[in-house]
Amino acid sequence: MHRIMLREVIVDAPSSAFQAVATFWAGALAASPHPVAGEPEFVSLHDPASLPHVAVQDIGPDATPRFHLDIETDDIEAEVARLTGLGATVRARRPTFVVMSDPVGLLFCVLPPSSDEFATRSREV
Repeated sequence: MHRIMLREVIVDAPSSAFQAVATFWAGALAASPHPVAGEPEFVSLHDPASLPHVAVQDIGPDATPRFHLDIETDDIEAEVARLTGLGATVRARRPTFVVMSDPVGLLFCVLPPSSDEFATRSREV
């Protein structure tokens, strides 16, 4: 058994629209945008009118805009196996996380816990 929690919704924006998209979503969710230290491709939206955390990610100059989700887990390999069994596909493995897609191709990432809420809001599966 391991624990899981949907941590974050990320708005993926092409480089040319990154600042406009970050400004839009900050305004739309009554949040304040803050660059993420050490990760210049991310802007975190602090204190959004939202249950999950929200961020905007620069996905490069030629990428297609989209949304993706981040799922935290205390056992990445067990969660990847569980989600694969439900119909997900592994798209890429990175040193600290796995990029997957659901049965219709929507992207999400499986990563270790980093949010303060994991201990109290995660569920055992």
